[in-house]
Amino acid sequence: MGMTVRELAQRLGARLIGEPADGDRNVGAVMPADVAGAADVTFVTDAKYEAAALQSGAAAVIVGRPIEGLAKPQLLVEDVNAALIQALTQFAPKQKPPVEGVDPSARLGEKVHLGQGASIGPHVVVEDGVQIGPDTVIAGGCKIGENSIIGANCRLDGNVVIYYGCRLGNHVIIQANSTIGSVGFGYVFTKGAHTLVPHNGGVVIEDFVEIGANCCVDRAKFGNTMIGMGTKIDNLVQIAHNVVIGKCCLIAAQVGVAGSCRLGDGVVLAGQVGLADNIEIGAGTMVGAQAGVMSSVAPGQKLAWSPALDVKEAARTVAHVLRLPKLSQQVKQLTARVDKLEAPKDHQE
Repeated sequence: MGMTVRELAQRLGARLIGEPADGDRNVGAVMPADVAGAADVTFVTDAKYEAAALQSGAAAVIVGRPIEGLAKPQLLVEDVNAALIQALTQFAPKQKPPVEGVDPSARLGEKVHLGQGASIGPHVVVEDGVQIGPDTVIAGGCKIGENSIIGANCRLDGNVVIYYGCRLGNHVIIQANSTIGSVGFGYVFTKGAHTLVPHNGGVVIEDFVEIGANCCVDRAKFGNTMIGMGTKIDNLVQIAHNVVIGKCCLIAAQVGVAGSCRLGDGVVLAGQVGLADNIEIGAGTMVGAQAGVMSSVAPGQKLAWSPALDVKEAARTVAHVLRLPKLSQQVKQLTARVDKLEAPKDHQE
Protein backbone atom coordinates (compact mmCIF):
# COMPACT_ATOMS: atom_id res chain seq x y z
CA MET A 1 0.00 0.00 0.00
CA GLY A 2 1.63 3.25 -1.13
CA MET A 3 1.45 6.58 0.68
CA THR A 4 3.35 9.83 1.01
CA VAL A 5 6.21 10.25 3.46
CA ARG A 6 4.03 12.68 5.40
CA GLU A 7 1.20 10.13 5.68
CA LEU A 8 3.65 7.47 6.87
CA ALA A 9 5.04 9.86 9.50
CA GLN A 10 1.51 10.45 10.80
CA ARG A 11 0.81 6.72 11.03
CA LEU A 12 4.08 6.10 12.86
CA GLY A 13 3.60 9.07 15.20
CA ALA A 14 6.92 10.40 13.87
CA ARG A 15 8.19 13.97 13.60
CA LEU A 16 9.05 14.75 9.99
CA ILE A 17 12.38 16.53 9.58
CA GLY A 18 13.28 18.08 6.20
CA GLU A 19 11.95 20.39 3.53
CA PRO A 20 8.12 20.62 3.52
CA ALA A 21 7.92 19.43 -0.08
CA ASP A 22 9.84 16.27 0.84
CA GLY A 23 6.80 15.00 2.69
CA ASP A 24 4.91 14.63 -0.58
CA ARG A 25 7.20 11.93 -1.93
CA ASN A 26 5.45 8.61 -2.49
CA VAL A 27 6.82 5.47 -0.82
CA GLY A 28 5.67 1.86 -1.00
CA ALA A 29 8.15 -0.36 0.84
CA VAL A 30 10.78 -0.59 3.57
CA MET A 31 14.25 -1.68 2.43
CA PRO A 32 17.80 -1.80 3.88
CA ALA A 33 19.85 1.32 3.21
CA ASP A 34 22.18 -0.27 0.67
CA VAL A 35 19.39 -1.43 -1.66
CA ALA A 36 16.64 1.14 -0.99
CA GLY A 37 15.46 3.14 -3.98
CA ALA A 38 13.57 6.36 -4.57
CA ALA A 39 10.22 4.80 -3.62
CA ASP A 40 11.46 3.10 -0.47
CA VAL A 41 11.88 4.00 3.19
CA THR A 42 14.97 2.84 5.08
CA PHE A 43 15.95 2.95 8.76
CA VAL A 44 18.86 3.46 11.15
CA THR A 45 18.78 1.36 14.32
CA ASP A 46 22.34 2.15 15.40
CA ALA A 47 24.86 4.96 14.89
CA LYS A 48 27.15 2.62 12.94
CA TYR A 49 24.56 2.50 10.14
CA GLU A 50 24.36 6.28 9.70
CA ALA A 51 27.04 6.30 7.00
CA ALA A 52 25.01 3.83 4.92
CA ALA A 53 21.93 6.05 5.30
CA LEU A 54 23.91 9.05 4.02
CA GLN A 55 24.75 7.11 0.86
CA SER A 56 21.33 5.50 0.45
CA GLY A 57 18.98 6.21 -2.43
CA ALA A 58 15.93 5.90 -0.15
CA ALA A 59 13.18 8.51 -0.20
CA ALA A 60 13.18 8.83 3.62
CA VAL A 61 14.87 7.41 6.72
CA ILE A 62 13.37 6.33 10.04
CA VAL A 63 15.74 7.51 12.79
CA GLY A 64 15.95 7.62 16.55
CA ARG A 65 17.95 10.89 16.49
CA PRO A 66 18.54 13.41 13.69
CA ILE A 67 21.42 12.65 11.33
CA GLU A 68 23.42 15.71 10.36
CA GLY A 69 24.08 16.17 6.66
CA LEU A 70 21.33 13.77 5.59
CA ALA A 71 19.65 15.51 2.64
CA LYS A 72 16.41 13.58 2.69
CA PRO A 73 13.34 13.40 4.98
CA GLN A 74 13.91 11.91 8.42
CA LEU A 75 11.09 10.33 10.42
CA LEU A 76 12.13 10.89 14.03
CA VAL A 77 10.70 8.30 16.45
CA GLU A 78 11.38 7.16 20.00
CA ASP A 79 11.89 3.49 19.10
CA VAL A 80 13.16 2.69 15.60
CA ASN A 81 12.49 -1.04 15.89
CA ALA A 82 8.88 -0.47 16.96
CA ALA A 83 8.39 2.04 14.14
CA LEU A 84 9.94 -0.42 11.69
CA ILE A 85 7.37 -3.05 12.65
CA GLN A 86 4.59 -0.52 12.11
CA ALA A 87 5.99 0.54 8.74
CA LEU A 88 6.37 -3.05 7.53
CA THR A 89 2.79 -3.69 8.60
CA GLN A 90 1.60 -0.66 6.63
CA PHE A 91 3.32 -1.89 3.47
CA ALA A 92 2.50 -5.60 3.87
CA PRO A 93 0.86 -7.23 0.84
CA LYS A 94 -2.90 -7.34 1.25
CA GLN A 95 -4.08 -10.93 1.25
CA LYS A 96 -7.59 -12.20 0.81
CA PRO A 97 -9.14 -12.37 4.28
CA PRO A 98 -10.29 -15.79 5.55
CA VAL A 99 -13.94 -16.58 5.01
CA GLU A 100 -16.00 -16.85 8.16
CA GLY A 101 -17.71 -20.21 8.60
CA VAL A 102 -17.02 -23.77 7.51
CA ASP A 103 -15.81 -24.71 4.03
CA PRO A 104 -18.11 -27.31 2.41
CA SER A 105 -15.22 -29.77 2.08
CA ALA A 106 -14.37 -29.68 5.82
CA ARG A 107 -15.55 -32.45 8.14
CA LEU A 108 -16.77 -31.73 11.66
CA GLY A 109 -17.41 -34.34 14.31
CA GLU A 110 -20.06 -34.37 17.01
CA LYS A 111 -20.34 -31.77 19.76
CA VAL A 112 -17.91 -29.39 18.05
CA HIS A 113 -18.22 -25.79 19.23
CA LEU A 114 -17.15 -22.94 16.93
CA GLY A 115 -16.88 -19.39 18.27
CA GLN A 116 -18.30 -16.43 16.39
CA GLY A 117 -16.21 -15.43 13.39
CA ALA A 118 -14.21 -18.68 13.28
CA SER A 119 -13.00 -19.80 9.84
CA ILE A 120 -12.59 -23.48 8.95
CA GLY A 121 -10.79 -23.92 5.62
CA PRO A 122 -11.00 -26.59 2.93
CA HIS A 123 -10.45 -30.25 3.81
CA VAL A 124 -10.07 -29.55 7.52
CA VAL A 125 -10.97 -32.40 9.89
CA VAL A 126 -12.30 -31.43 13.31
CA GLU A 127 -12.98 -34.44 15.51
CA ASP A 128 -15.55 -34.90 18.27
CA GLY A 129 -15.69 -32.55 21.22
CA VAL A 130 -13.36 -29.89 19.84
CA GLN A 131 -13.79 -26.27 20.93
CA ILE A 132 -12.54 -23.44 18.68
CA GLY A 133 -12.71 -19.85 19.91
CA PRO A 134 -13.98 -16.67 18.23
CA ASP A 135 -12.16 -15.32 15.15
CA THR A 136 -9.76 -18.26 15.03
CA VAL A 137 -8.62 -19.30 11.53
CA ILE A 138 -7.97 -22.97 10.72
CA ALA A 139 -6.40 -23.13 7.26
CA GLY A 140 -6.81 -25.88 4.69
CA GLY A 141 -5.73 -29.43 5.45
CA CYS A 142 -5.49 -29.08 9.23
CA LYS A 143 -6.63 -31.81 11.58
CA ILE A 144 -7.81 -31.15 15.14
CA GLY A 145 -8.01 -34.20 17.41
CA GLU A 146 -10.77 -35.13 19.83
CA ASN A 147 -11.52 -32.87 22.79
CA SER A 148 -8.81 -30.35 21.94
CA ILE A 149 -9.43 -26.71 22.81
CA ILE A 150 -8.23 -23.76 20.71
CA GLY A 151 -8.73 -20.22 22.02
CA ALA A 152 -9.74 -16.96 20.37
CA ASN A 153 -7.88 -15.14 17.57
CA CYS A 154 -5.58 -18.06 16.82
CA ARG A 155 -4.18 -18.95 13.39
CA LEU A 156 -3.26 -22.44 12.26
CA ASP A 157 -1.67 -22.44 8.81
CA GLY A 158 -2.01 -25.23 6.25
CA ASN A 159 -1.70 -28.88 7.31
CA VAL A 160 -1.12 -28.26 11.00
CA VAL A 161 -2.02 -31.29 13.13
CA ILE A 162 -3.28 -30.95 16.69
CA TYR A 163 -3.62 -34.34 18.35
CA TYR A 164 -6.34 -35.20 20.85
CA GLY A 165 -6.65 -33.50 24.22
CA CYS A 166 -4.38 -30.51 23.55
CA ARG A 167 -5.08 -26.95 24.71
CA LEU A 168 -4.11 -23.76 22.91
CA GLY A 169 -4.66 -20.34 24.48
CA ASN A 170 -5.62 -17.10 22.74
CA HIS A 171 -3.65 -15.40 19.94
CA VAL A 172 -1.59 -18.53 19.23
CA ILE A 173 0.01 -18.83 15.77
CA ILE A 174 1.22 -22.16 14.38
CA GLN A 175 2.75 -22.16 10.91
CA ALA A 176 2.36 -24.81 8.23
CA ASN A 177 3.03 -28.51 8.77
CA SER A 178 3.74 -28.36 12.49
CA THR A 179 2.47 -31.10 14.79
CA ILE A 180 1.27 -30.63 18.36
CA GLY A 181 0.66 -33.55 20.70
CA SER A 182 2.40 -36.43 18.93
CA VAL A 183 3.60 -39.33 21.09
CA GLY A 184 7.03 -38.69 22.61
CA PHE A 185 10.19 -40.74 22.14
CA GLY A 186 10.03 -42.74 25.37
CA TYR A 187 10.91 -46.44 25.31
CA VAL A 188 11.88 -49.11 27.84
CA PHE A 189 13.93 -52.14 26.82
CA THR A 190 12.04 -55.12 28.16
CA LYS A 191 11.69 -58.75 27.10
CA GLY A 192 14.26 -58.24 24.37
CA ALA A 193 12.56 -55.30 22.66
CA HIS A 194 12.11 -51.53 22.91
CA THR A 195 8.60 -50.96 24.28
CA LEU A 196 6.89 -47.59 23.99
CA VAL A 197 5.84 -46.06 27.31
CA PRO A 198 2.23 -44.80 27.07
CA HIS A 199 1.95 -41.04 26.79
CA ASN A 200 -1.33 -40.25 28.52
CA GLY A 201 -0.70 -36.53 29.08
CA GLY A 202 -1.29 -33.56 26.80
CA VAL A 203 0.13 -30.29 25.54
CA VAL A 204 -0.73 -26.84 26.88
CA ILE A 205 0.25 -23.79 24.80
CA GLU A 206 -0.42 -20.47 26.51
CA ASP A 207 -1.49 -17.11 25.04
CA PHE A 208 0.55 -15.27 22.38
CA VAL A 209 2.82 -18.23 21.62
CA GLU A 210 4.09 -18.43 18.03
CA ILE A 211 5.42 -21.67 16.56
CA GLY A 212 7.14 -21.84 13.18
CA ALA A 213 6.80 -24.33 10.33
CA ASN A 214 7.65 -28.03 10.62
CA CYS A 215 7.95 -28.08 14.41
CA CYS A 216 6.98 -30.95 16.70
CA VAL A 217 5.75 -30.60 20.29
CA ASP A 218 5.30 -34.01 21.90
CA ARG A 219 2.59 -34.83 24.40
CA ALA A 220 3.55 -35.70 27.96
CA LYS A 221 3.70 -39.17 29.47
CA PHE A 222 1.79 -37.72 32.39
CA GLY A 223 0.68 -34.16 33.09
CA ASN A 224 1.37 -31.75 30.23
CA THR A 225 4.14 -30.52 27.99
CA MET A 226 3.86 -26.75 28.47
CA ILE A 227 4.89 -23.68 26.46
CA GLY A 228 4.62 -20.41 28.37
CA MET A 229 2.92 -17.19 27.37
CA GLY A 230 4.66 -15.08 24.75
CA THR A 231 7.28 -17.68 23.79
CA LYS A 232 8.35 -17.65 20.13
CA ILE A 233 9.65 -20.80 18.41
CA ASP A 234 11.36 -20.85 15.02
CA ASN A 235 11.05 -23.50 12.28
CA LEU A 236 12.23 -27.11 12.61
CA VAL A 237 12.28 -27.28 16.40
CA GLN A 238 11.68 -30.44 18.46
CA ILE A 239 10.13 -30.12 21.92
CA ALA A 240 10.04 -33.51 23.64
CA HIS A 241 7.59 -34.98 26.16
CA ASN A 242 7.04 -33.31 29.55
CA VAL A 243 9.15 -30.26 28.66
CA VAL A 244 8.13 -27.06 30.47
CA ILE A 245 9.08 -23.79 28.74
CA GLY A 246 8.65 -20.49 30.59
CA LYS A 247 7.26 -17.18 29.44
CA CYS A 248 8.76 -15.05 26.64
CA CYS A 249 11.47 -17.51 25.60
CA LEU A 250 13.08 -17.39 22.14
CA ILE A 251 13.99 -20.69 20.49
CA ALA A 252 15.71 -20.54 17.10
CA ALA A 253 15.67 -23.05 14.25
CA GLN A 254 16.76 -26.69 14.61
CA VAL A 255 16.87 -26.65 18.41
CA GLY A 256 16.23 -29.97 20.15
CA VAL A 257 14.88 -29.93 23.72
CA ALA A 258 14.99 -33.41 25.25
CA GLY A 259 12.40 -34.88 27.55
CA SER A 260 11.48 -33.32 30.91
CA CYS A 261 13.70 -30.25 30.49
CA ARG A 262 12.54 -27.09 32.24
CA LEU A 263 13.29 -23.63 30.80
CA GLY A 264 12.81 -20.52 32.93
CA ASP A 265 11.30 -17.28 31.70
CA GLY A 266 13.18 -15.36 29.01
CA VAL A 267 15.58 -18.14 28.01
CA VAL A 268 17.16 -17.74 24.54
CA LEU A 269 18.35 -20.80 22.60
CA ALA A 270 20.17 -20.00 19.34
CA GLY A 271 20.14 -22.21 16.26
CA GLN A 272 20.92 -25.93 16.59
CA VAL A 273 21.25 -25.88 20.37
CA GLY A 274 20.72 -29.28 21.97
CA LEU A 275 19.61 -29.86 25.56
CA ALA A 276 20.14 -33.16 27.37
CA ASP A 277 17.11 -34.64 29.08
CA ASN A 278 15.95 -33.77 32.59
CA ILE A 279 17.95 -30.56 33.00
CA GLU A 280 16.89 -27.08 34.04
CA ILE A 281 17.89 -23.88 32.24
CA GLY A 282 17.58 -20.89 34.57
CA ALA A 283 15.62 -17.78 33.69
CA GLY A 284 17.32 -15.30 31.36
CA THR A 285 20.02 -17.71 30.20
CA MET A 286 21.32 -17.31 26.64
CA VAL A 287 22.82 -20.30 24.80
CA GLY A 288 24.84 -19.71 21.63
CA ALA A 289 24.41 -21.54 18.33
CA GLN A 290 25.24 -25.28 18.17
CA ALA A 291 25.97 -25.51 21.89
CA GLY A 292 25.26 -28.79 23.63
CA VAL A 293 24.01 -28.30 27.20
CA MET A 294 24.57 -31.44 29.27
CA SER A 295 23.66 -30.30 32.78
CA SER A 296 21.47 -27.77 34.56
CA VAL A 297 22.34 -24.09 34.32
CA ALA A 298 21.83 -21.31 36.86
CA PRO A 299 19.77 -18.23 35.87
CA GLY A 300 21.30 -15.47 33.77
CA GLN A 301 24.17 -17.45 32.24
CA LYS A 302 25.66 -16.94 28.76
CA LEU A 303 26.90 -20.18 27.24
CA ALA A 304 28.61 -21.31 24.05
CA TRP A 305 30.55 -24.26 22.61
CA SER A 306 29.85 -27.98 23.02
CA PRO A 307 29.76 -29.13 25.71
CA ALA A 308 28.41 -25.73 26.71
CA LEU A 309 30.75 -23.43 28.64
CA ASP A 310 30.56 -19.86 29.90
CA VAL A 311 31.11 -17.65 26.86
CA LYS A 312 34.40 -16.26 28.17
CA GLU A 313 35.76 -19.72 28.87
CA ALA A 314 34.48 -20.89 25.49
CA ALA A 315 36.30 -18.01 23.76
CA ARG A 316 39.56 -18.99 25.48
CA THR A 317 39.02 -22.62 24.50
CA VAL A 318 38.42 -21.70 20.86
CA ALA A 319 41.55 -19.55 20.86
CA HIS A 320 43.60 -22.48 22.15
CA VAL A 321 42.08 -24.86 19.60
CA LEU A 322 42.88 -22.46 16.75
CA ARG A 323 46.51 -22.38 17.92
CA LEU A 324 46.87 -26.18 17.75
CA PRO A 325 48.13 -26.36 14.12
CA LYS A 326 50.86 -23.80 14.87
CA LEU A 327 51.67 -25.54 18.14
CA SER A 328 51.93 -28.87 16.31
CA GLN A 329 54.49 -27.40 13.91
CA GLN A 330 56.46 -25.96 16.81
CA VAL A 331 56.51 -29.37 18.53
CA LYS A 332 57.77 -31.01 15.33
CA GLN A 333 60.54 -28.41 14.99
CA LEU A 334 61.58 -28.79 18.63
CA THR A 335 61.55 -32.58 18.32
CA ALA A 336 63.80 -32.35 15.26
CA ARG A 337 66.22 -30.05 17.12
CA VAL A 338 66.34 -32.40 20.11
CA ASP A 339 66.95 -35.40 17.83
CA LYS A 340 69.79 -33.50 16.15
CA LEU A 341 71.37 -32.55 19.46
CA GLU A 342 71.08 -36.11 20.79
CA ALA A 343 72.48 -37.70 17.65
CA PRO A 344 76.27 -37.13 18.43
CA LYS A 345 75.83 -38.64 21.87
CA ASP A 346 74.15 -41.69 20.40
CA HIS A 347 77.01 -42.04 17.87
CA GLN A 348 79.67 -41.87 20.62
CA GLU A 349 77.96 -44.64 22.53
